[in-house]
Amino acid sequence: MKLYLKYVRLILKSHMQYRASFIMMAAGQFFTPFSLFTGIYFLFGRFGGIRGWTMYEVFLCFAVIGSGFAVAECFARGFDKFPNMIRTAAFDRVLVRPRSTVLQVLGCDFDLKRIGIFISNMIVLAYAISGAEIDWNPARVVTLVNMIISGAAIFSGVYMLQAAAAFWTIDALEIANIFTHGVKEHASYPLDIFPKWITVFFTFVIPFGTVNYLPLKYLTGRTGDGSGRAYALIPLAGAMFIAPCALAWRLGVKKYSSAGS
Repeated sequence: MKLYLKYVRLILKSHMQYRASFIMMAAGQFFTPFSLFTGIYFLFGRFGGIRGWTMYEVFLCFAVIGSGFAVAECFARGFDKFPNMIRTAAFDRVLVRPRSTVLQVLGCDFDLKRIGIFISNMIVLAYAISGAEIDWNPARVVTLVNMIISGAAIFSGVYMLQAAAAFWTIDALEIANIFTHGVKEHASYPLDIFPKWITVFFTFVIPFGTVNYLPLKYLTGRTGDGSGRAYALIPLAGAMFIAPCALAWRLGVKKYSSAGS
């Protein structure tokens, strides 16, 4: 952890060499989610609700997923750029260093400008909380925090899988964007508004349902008095998705045989 924080400090220091550029880029990122937010706002202004979900409840889902995605893009950016390390043989240097390959790839790049997106999603989250009729208690507060943290873990796992695929494909596959940016768009809404197979896929394959849909039902009182509290732990189960992703990464590292000359 000490080395990881040192990586963060070094990247932040490099960004601060061009402070005005960093601030303007972060400000530009800040306004990006609001275009999507505005679209949802006008959608509900026209139709009133979606499958029983109110505007504020969907905003809550939108903000949770957006916040988790922003954290993953900020701190797991190294995996997104990993295929370039394969092409340029930079990963060979990683292998000869006495540190974890995961830690070194994570530390090779941080997109700290994404803090703008995170802040804007926090504003949307505050707006959603102010309008949603939720009976807040300590368990629900913990659930909300777990949803954001676990969302970041799942997106980071998807980035890790995308990087692991580069051991076999060498270059990044555009289809992988379906499971990052594409998945983010679907996961920004409660899953039961989609066909059943999509709900199943995003619950048991890429478990975003454990981050947005199931705990969201608990927050909004749709689980019943007897079973609701069990849903508070579901986001942590979704975060376990990082384990098979790490296994795929280890298999890729074992398969790697150097870039040669």
